[in-house]
Amino acid sequence: MIKEEQNFINLINEHQGLIHKICIMYENDTDVRNDLFQEIVLQLWKSFPSFRGEAKITTWMYRIALNTAISGFRKQTRNVKTEDLQEVHFNISDYGGDDHEESFQKLQWAIRQLSEIERAMIMMALEEVPYEDIAETIGITQNNVRVRMNRIREKLRKLMS
Repeated sequence: MIKEEQNFINLINEHQGLIHKICIMYENDTDVRNDLFQEIVLQLWKSFPSFRGEAKITTWMYRIALNTAISGFRKQTRNVKTEDLQEVHFNISDYGGDDHEESFQKLQWAIRQLSEIERAMIMMALEEVPYEDIAETIGITQNNVRVRMNRIREKLRKLMS
């Protein structure tokens, strides 16, 4: 195996959690989520030779993964699906009680009500990605990130109340 391939495999192994989180945030169906994961890895592989290191590797990965999740892949595979909220099951381990799990499910539901860009921003914020990196990934100013994050938080508060 050539060195570039090994570097890419190491990168994916090290940061696969980032890709999984994006897949979970944008797709409910397990099969579609797995397809999205593969598509993101493929897009990362195609872009890997042109990565120049001007941005952090995770910022570059977020940008490609989010663009893939939001744009082309979703258009190709999108079927209209409806789910009764009572039938939605989240695969969450028990963190110590029904109240915590219920709150977490409510948060997940509220996040899914956000626009695709808002979901991307809140996901990165929950991962403690600095506003500077969020701005670079999304392609907006840091000040715009701050304003949008305040609006997103307010929208989530209203959805959860």
